[in-house]
Amino acid sequence: MTTTDDMQADIGEILLTEGQIQARVAELGAQVSADYAGRKLTLVSVLKGSLPFMADLMRSITLPLRIDLMEVSSYGGATTESSGLVRILKDLSSSIEGEDVLICEDIIDTGLTLNYLVRYLGGKKPHSLRICTLLDKPARRLVEIPVDYTGFTIPDQFVVGYGLDYGEHYRNLRFVGVLKPEVYADPG
Repeated sequence: MTTTDDMQADIGEILLTEGQIQARVAELGAQVSADYAGRKLTLVSVLKGSLPFMADLMRSITLPLRIDLMEVSSYGGATTESSGLVRILKDLSSSIEGEDVLICEDIIDTGLTLNYLVRYLGGKKPHSLRICTLLDKPARRLVEIPVDYTGFTIPDQFVVGYGLDYGEHYRNLRFVGVLKPEVYADPG
């Protein structure tokens, strides 16, 4: 990994500006609020990348809700490819049985991790289980995932920012940008 001290210098293109993201998250929050009117909702954030998205989304939802966190991994270290092997690093802290659950995801790529997570959480007997993702990258999909709420559909490029990382860097960028290939290219 050859990141520079100037994170923005590692970005080849800004794909989504902070303003675009905030406007779309507000729209998603209004849609979720309307769809779940009169019901209590549990948001489940898939750590670490979706934390900024869920934080902004929950502030845009105007109904009672609770949150829970899971950490799931299918990537190993500083890599741009999913290993396909899914591990739960942190499970839910409360039961979701009988609850309306909305999984908040930062990006859906191959769909392998989310497919596993949907089956796993479905086994916990929620009343309903739906998916809200900030970014959808359908060109990489290996399994079909029924996404209920999508912020943006993006091309098959390696993106960072707004929670998305490469080697645990770039999460704090306020926009979503395309990482320059030389930053993650294998030097050997």
